[in-house]
Order: sequence, then structure tokens, then C-alpha cells
Amino acid sequence: MDTRHFRTLFISDVHLGSKAAKADFLIDFLKYHEADTIFLVGDIVDGWRLKRSWYWPQECNDVIQKLLRKARKGTRIIYIPGNHDEFLRDFPGMHFGGIEVAERMMHEAADGKKYLVLHGDEFDVVVRNARLLAYLGDWAYDMAIMINIGLAAVRRKLGMPYWSFSAWAKLQVKHAVNFIGEFQKVVAEEARKSGADGVICGHIHHAVMEDMDGVRYINTGDWVESCTAIAEHEDGTFELIEWRTMGGALAPAPLALEDHRKREPAQQAA
Repeated sequence: MDTRHFRTLFISDVHLGSKAAKADFLIDFLKYHEADTIFLVGDIVDGWRLKRSWYWPQECNDVIQKLLRKARKGTRIIYIPGNHDEFLRDFPGMHFGGIEVAERMMHEAADGKKYLVLHGDEFDVVVRNARLLAYLGDWAYDMAIMINIGLAAVRRKLGMPYWSFSAWAKLQVKHAVNFIGEFQKVVAEEARKSGADGVICGHIHHAVMEDMDGVRYINTGDWVESCTAIAEHEDGTFELIEWRTMGGALAPAPLALEDHRKREPAQQAA
């Protein structure tokens, strides 16, 4: 496939340093996607995992090198740290290899609408005084991720696209679904208080674009479970991209995840 160029790309929750990270899928995605600006919306590096046990295969270096190469070629890259890479929150305004660090950012889209960009972990306490993994249980989540890794390996050998067991399992748990809904409401309200038209965040590994009482809520998803990114087109419309197969084979996002403003008439009638 040909390289696609966008005004802005938003990527989060890569969790480099975790065995569950789909670094190879992200490298493949970055190969076929360019942008004037790339937002890294937190948890790109999993500092928590690395503290417990060091795991840093070549694919992790390749992701970093790919991003640095894009920065050298003129792409503006803004890194908004999350809770797993919170060590970078001590360096707001700093540049590392051409990558800017910011706590949060107000992004003005091509159509003039403003979007608050942040990771979102600070709203865990506001919602339920517990992280999402507390609902699922650390052990259960880790087991789901391990199943994910084995299942992905089998599906790849069979030539089948990537499918996330852990993402599916999470949406079967009532508490997790309730958490996602409450998180979205609180983050959207923060955008409203900031005078923004919408919010772009990560953190909960649940990619979606939807309107919430007049505020556009956009979540980038992750590169552990869903392998998704958000792209802004030159006209200010947004697209949720799923990257489920290697080698430039794009798996289109389900209709419910697409930006309604970009649907073709035939799709709207479906």
C-alpha cells in the first residue's frame, strides 16, 4: 500500500518494555503513515514493567529510532507522558532528540475546533478511586495478556489478522464497562471546563470516537490490545485506524468507530 499522509497522528499506550507490546505492528504502521505532527499520548514506555524486570528487545529500539528519524525529517512530535512513563513529567518543555515533552496540550484542528490532548490517568481517582486493572484484577489481566500473546502467534502463523482476546474479555466485565463510561464522562467534562470542543486521550485501552453532550470524545486505544491510532485529515475530520495485519494490509475500523463526518452516503444508509 502507498504511504498515507495526515495532518496529525495520535498514538498512545504502546508500553515498550512489556512483553505484550505490539512494537512490530507499530513499526509497520509508522512505515506506511506520515504526518505533519505526531502526538504520543502517554505510556509509550512502560517504566513500571521495566522497574520490575528489564525487557527491551530490538523492536523497542526500532520504534524509538523510527520516531526520532521522523523528527529529524521535520515531523513535529509531542510526547505527553502517562502514568507508566511519568518520569518524563519532570521535564515539561524539554526537547529530546527533537521530541517535545508537555503535560497536556490544546490542539487546534484544521477546521478550527480545539481538542484537549492528555493521557487521562489523573481521572482514575475522580471516577472510582481505582485503576481499571483493579476491577479486572492484576492476575486476571496478566493472564488475558498472556493468552493474547499465544493466540496472536497462532493466528499470525495461520495468516489470520490480529484479534485481541484481552480487549474482548475486558468488555465482558460489567465493572470495566461501567468504568469506561464514567471515565469518558469525566474526561469530556474536563475538556468542556478547558473551553475545548473535544478531548483526545488514551490510558484505558479502549479506542472510540463519539459525541458526549456536545463534546467530542476521542480515545486513541493502544498497541497492546487493539493496535489503533487516531488520524486527523487535512480538513479537520478524524479517522480511527486499526492495524491488524503486517506488511501494509490495512484492516478498516468497524463502522461504529469511524468519524461520522467521514462516512460515505452508502455507509450512512447501511
